[in-house]
Amino acid sequence: MSEAQVISLGCRLNISESEQIRAMLAQERDLVVVNSCAVTSEAVRQTRQAIRRARRANPDARLLVTGCAADIERDQLAAMPEVDGLVANTAKLDARAWNVPAAVPAPQNRTRAFIAVQNGCDHACTFCVIPQGRGRSRSQSVRKVLAEVERHLDHGAPEVVLTGVDVTSWGHDLPGRPPLGELVHAVLQTFPQLRRLRMSSLDGIEIDPLLFELFAHEERLMPHLHLSLQHGHDLILKRMRRRHLRRDAEDLVARLVDLRPDLAVGADLIAGFPTETEEHHAANLAIIREINIVHGHIFPYSPRPGTPATRMPQVERETVKRRAAELREAARKTRDEWLASLVDKPHSVLAERDGTGYTPHFARIAVPQGTPAGTIVSLTPTAFENGLLQ
Repeated sequence: MSEAQVISLGCRLNISESEQIRAMLAQERDLVVVNSCAVTSEAVRQTRQAIRRARRANPDARLLVTGCAADIERDQLAAMPEVDGLVANTAKLDARAWNVPAAVPAPQNRTRAFIAVQNGCDHACTFCVIPQGRGRSRSQSVRKVLAEVERHLDHGAPEVVLTGVDVTSWGHDLPGRPPLGELVHAVLQTFPQLRRLRMSSLDGIEIDPLLFELFAHEERLMPHLHLSLQHGHDLILKRMRRRHLRRDAEDLVARLVDLRPDLAVGADLIAGFPTETEEHHAANLAIIREINIVHGHIFPYSPRPGTPATRMPQVERETVKRRAAELREAARKTRDEWLASLVDKPHSVLAERDGTGYTPHFARIAVPQGTPAGTIVSLTPTAFENGLLQ
């Protein structure tokens, strides 16, 4: 190999950061960087697999690991013979950590630009290890976010995605503590040429009135709300140390769908959290249909080092796997019903590079061969198969 290679795992924030690392290291040679994830034990396993694959593919390259696992699983990764060094997660966007000259990375020509508006988390969910790898919540200023959006628009990005670890906490550490809605409004007002703005996962309890109004009425803010929900039973939510109850999610979705009926709802749900009973699991299953979760991200509970949940009574692993499978099946059925409702209707589709594209509600759809990536076309699907509109 010659040019530096960056392998990204995990969240959308990592995707955004990986692009910055790739641009920052553009002049480096024979270097592989693995930007790791540690949100679950499965994510750590995939990180280790990615490291081994990268070493086999690049036996003579220098291989460095950064990302959350580089901090949270530091000793284990440092002991891997394939790894030449670790770069702290909090330092990975600092050129000095890589011993390269500081520069302003040029945006890549992407169909969707992922812009990190916030990093870190100040909450203490009992299952979550990410604050150990990301640190305290830090917000980008409005000025910096607008400058980043402008750079990506100048490079032709038709859609911008605002992302972070705990996006709805944006502004809590800035003067005047502005709510996230102010930032979203500023982006939309400053760039009338921006055709599509999408939000990554949000904490529903912190959606402020202005952001609510934008979701309800602003056509350029995509009708795709992904909630950091985690569970459908109040007792488990309390043991997770979440700040919302089931009815909070139900009320939020009901009010938004009443104003914007085409809103597509996504959510993260954990199966088999410690102390979870069959009654709790039934509530988790029921909320999928209750709020019509069509983008379900299902995670089997995974004990993470240093988290309070590891000290709670654990659910047997086979039970956790079964419950996760049942949640995935319930989410698939809800999604299939939703996809069926999109058939024979025209949709504005952003074409990707793999022969598919995305509707505003983030439904994936096959696009005609030869459709240039990054263009927005109107398509009317006639069927769907395996989750893909045709």
